[in-house]
Amino acid sequence: MTEFLDAMLLFGLVVFLLVIRQPLVVILLAVAAYVHLVWGRARLDFIVEDMWVSLDKELILAIPMFLLCGGVMTKGSTARRLIRIASSLTGHLPGGLGVAAILSCGVFGAISGSSVVTMLAIGTVIYPAMKEAGYSNRFALGTVMSGGTLGIIIPPSIPLIIYGIVTETSIIDLFLAGIGPGILLVILFSLYSVWANRKIRVKRFELCEVTAAFREGAWALMMPVLLLGGIYSGYFTATESASVALLYAVCVEAFIHRELKFADLHGVYVEAIKLVGALFPLIAVALSLNLVLTENRVPVAMVALIQEWFTSPLAFIITVNLLLLAVGAVMTTNEAILILAPLLMPAALAFGFDPVLFGIIMILNLEIGYLTPPVGLNLMVAMTAFRQKFGELVIAALPFIGLMLVALVLVSWFPWISLGLVR
Repeated sequence: MTEFLDAMLLFGLVVFLLVIRQPLVVILLAVAAYVHLVWGRARLDFIVEDMWVSLDKELILAIPMFLLCGGVMTKGSTARRLIRIASSLTGHLPGGLGVAAILSCGVFGAISGSSVVTMLAIGTVIYPAMKEAGYSNRFALGTVMSGGTLGIIIPPSIPLIIYGIVTETSIIDLFLAGIGPGILLVILFSLYSVWANRKIRVKRFELCEVTAAFREGAWALMMPVLLLGGIYSGYFTATESASVALLYAVCVEAFIHRELKFADLHGVYVEAIKLVGALFPLIAVALSLNLVLTENRVPVAMVALIQEWFTSPLAFIITVNLLLLAVGAVMTTNEAILILAPLLMPAALAFGFDPVLFGIIMILNLEIGYLTPPVGLNLMVAMTAFRQKFGELVIAALPFIGLMLVALVLVSWFPWISLGLVR
């Protein structure tokens, strides 16, 4: 009875803090303090100690490195060069410019690891071009917004790194598992682009344009080859690959393309520091909370409770998918991973799900959240970047949300799509 009252008081505390609109880091600190006092060793100074232990991981350094790398390439000309390569290959297809946008987002996402960075880098270049070529405003908006979400499933992905850290799952395995679903989404989006724009006039395929595009964009195209090749061959760890990618991006943009001035780096650093400054306190507090919950066997108790509610893995994964879709609509991806991944993972293992597969399913669910109101991050950023009404953006995203739901079902039903390269 006492434990039930303690749990209800904790729930009331969280609800109260949400009602008065406190930031997530404050809510997590309050929950961590409550758990330490009630179920832990009643020492609040242990929170700081646990935060230090939680952040003392080499893998965490990969996050700011990839953010800096994405910022450098956004300031430079990498996005424009990738778009030219993709459009030279697909321009003769119906909806070819839409396909080029998706392919460009896929390749850029394999460098930046971020949805918003991918959407802005590719979208600000190709959105006006699509409008000028006769594509509908809604389709052009939906393409760049959904293409941006590829940045969090195609490796290297910052949300996959965070999931790996909080659940102690192999980052390399998660990266490998993200390739199949990422390619599946690229194929689905591209097929939809061809079908939806089948009446738009296409240009003739020109080999000389392809050759010129590859010559201009060869260094940009080598980035994902170097990055992912180094990781999967074992030459780099995830953190080392982020450092190599950043160094390569700076050298290419500053000395080869000569489109990045060193004065521009200050702005890139400031933006990356802002993002890291907002993210790292959340990671520290969430991991501290995870430690004390694990010490007090809270995940074990939750597994027992969930197994009483659900009698089959199918019922469990359907419920989890519905939960994550709802959470993704009201919470950002990184916040949802930090809070839910450590709690849901033990239950998933108890039902026989592979931790890598469960991570991919979780990311796919939360990826859809980038396009769903009220907190869809890509919707919010696109509203400012492309000067569109929020309702118009929501309508534009609907067909692509449907395609992402199809991909989610396929990956959940056929695990080999994501695990084929891992096992």
